[in-house]
Amino acid sequence: MATIHRILAASIACGLASTGALAAGQPSGIDLKGIDRSVQPGDDFDGYANGNWKKTAVIPADRASTGVFLEVFQKAEKRNADLIKAAGDGKAAAGSNERLIADYYKAYMDEAAIEKAGLKPLEPALARIDAIKDKTELSAALGAQLRADVDPINATNLDTEHLLGLFVAQGLEDPSKNMPYLLQGGLGMPNRDYYLKNDKDMVETREKYAAYVQALLTQAGTSDAAGKAKAIVALETKIAQAQASIVESEDIHKANNPWPRASFAGKAPGIDWNAWFRAAGLDDQPTFIVWQPATVTKLAALVASEPLDTWKAWLRFHTINENASGLLPKAYDDLAFGFYGKTLSGTPKQRDRWKRGIGRVNTDLGDAVGQIYVKEYFPASSRAEVQDMVKNILKAFDTRVDTIEWMSAATKQKAKAKIATIKVGVGYPDTWRDYSKLEVRPDDALGNHARAELAEYHHQVAKLGKPVDRDEWWMTPQTVNAVNLPLQNALNFPAAILEAPFFDPKADAASNYGSIGAVIGHEISHSFDNTGAEFDAQGRLANWWTAADEKHFKEAGQRLVEQFNQYEPLPGLHINGQQTLGENIADVSGLAIAYAAYKESLGGKPAPVIDGLTGDQRFFLAFAQSWRTKTRDAALRQQVIGDGHAPGEFRAQTVRNLDPWYDAFQPKPGQKLYLDPKQRVRIW
Repeated sequence: MATIHRILAASIACGLASTGALAAGQPSGIDLKGIDRSVQPGDDFDGYANGNWKKTAVIPADRASTGVFLEVFQKAEKRNADLIKAAGDGKAAAGSNERLIADYYKAYMDEAAIEKAGLKPLEPALARIDAIKDKTELSAALGAQLRADVDPINATNLDTEHLLGLFVAQGLEDPSKNMPYLLQGGLGMPNRDYYLKNDKDMVETREKYAAYVQALLTQAGTSDAAGKAKAIVALETKIAQAQASIVESEDIHKANNPWPRASFAGKAPGIDWNAWFRAAGLDDQPTFIVWQPATVTKLAALVASEPLDTWKAWLRFHTINENASGLLPKAYDDLAFGFYGKTLSGTPKQRDRWKRGIGRVNTDLGDAVGQIYVKEYFPASSRAEVQDMVKNILKAFDTRVDTIEWMSAATKQKAKAKIATIKVGVGYPDTWRDYSKLEVRPDDALGNHARAELAEYHHQVAKLGKPVDRDEWWMTPQTVNAVNLPLQNALNFPAAILEAPFFDPKADAASNYGSIGAVIGHEISHSFDNTGAEFDAQGRLANWWTAADEKHFKEAGQRLVEQFNQYEPLPGLHINGQQTLGENIADVSGLAIAYAAYKESLGGKPAPVIDGLTGDQRFFLAFAQSWRTKTRDAALRQQVIGDGHAPGEFRAQTVRNLDPWYDAFQPKPGQKLYLDPKQRVRIW
């Protein structure tokens, strides 16, 4: 099933103490009971900071992991539940956002109606698939299923169940107008590695996926379900073989491939592109940026070479699979959870339906809920406070650039210009999405989602060729997350993440800077990671580095790649340091910037000792404790294989690259985390 990957499991909050002074009885902000003092900080700083917490932490039965992020998410989830319940009190006016929310949620929660409808809501779509007679009609069907469900810049979703996905953003070289990007897709499992790797776990997962495909087709009354399932998995394996890897897809220079509309037939023969573009509503677009050109060529060849009946079976399966979780009767829902929940994530229990309903509402009516959310839970005063805080961190970054010894004056000038033009969105956008034309019925759960998904596609397509809105948000206010947008040179910090325990107004500056400050720095640093550093102050793909500076930057990044390659979350499964490089650069740089800002906040005064911990010790412990996590093995494997973020326990070890950590915890040569000063990675 197509999933939306998190953009950044990180966050900020509503303010930072400005000095090191503490009121009487003010807590340190550190979970002292969570520390395992039997572990040496120099051997495993995550184990030291979080070891006792891990011994007692229990992953909820309906979750793949637990940690600080789940705690904050559950707070937002409860608030959303209250808002949606209030919207359904019967008083909402027809056409209002409250009525749309109430009707959408009511339809999703009406399990009896969903059971009674069976596959009927999908019958028109399935009938259209059955009626396909040739490859031209197949091409049209593939074009008609195109949706705006990928985001290559932030790895929100690098893959889709549709054969291709659309991303709309400013051009890589022309930031003045929005362009259409096409990205690879076509898989029912998370990414190509699930089809191509031959270790024991992957082989078992493939077998279970094949069984799931057959079971879903059988449940839908498909003739020769076993034969069709075998053909579908074989086709998806060929699609996986055609796809570029995550590391290849992260290389922005390999992605910059403008194809004129008229050149598709010659560059990617096999698809009737006239039929495809017409069905996708993109026939009037003169140029597309093809992110993985070799893949598109190979996918088009598969459309030509693979039997029509196999493609029709593939379309039928994905049409059902996209809706199986929650929008079709329980038998389908259970099958989908059995594979995507239990097998892929190791989660034993399906989430309560009301929780999934809230998630659906937030996906399809995000801004409608968001407007109500910020009125209730995020006052203007909080927004102003956070905006000031981010400005302070940006100032610290700007000051730090001046101190970088290896960087030339020319590159420093360009970097500082980029810092000066970063647009920071805090809490919520200044303009909201208009849902007035979206049809939402209180008795049509599947149709509501399909119409909302299509409306989102039309919203994105309508931006093509128009000037770029640099204030546009890519997250809703009730999202527990944060994002850097390299093409817009912008940051979004949604309201829902601006909460304790990431920020505690009762705690001292050290813990707040170590947790929240580090993440603010992280997001800012994404503008200067291995991808962000490729874009200039206007969000244009442009090299603004001197040759010597660029060489130093890439060499430092390579040392970080090698550092993370050594980590082994599961036996035989290592982190891919190149795949996670952007996030790791942002962690190292963000932590360094936050530390500098923390020291500046002390105003030249010494930090107090609290709970037996110095200010620097509290700073680094807060950082490690903000990344505390406990994850099921299956979900951990999925993250390592397909995610741009390293697991939290290894992100906590970032401290090994900062000199002040060595002063604070005195790790010794020979301990596992100890790095000689020359080995420590210093980038920003």
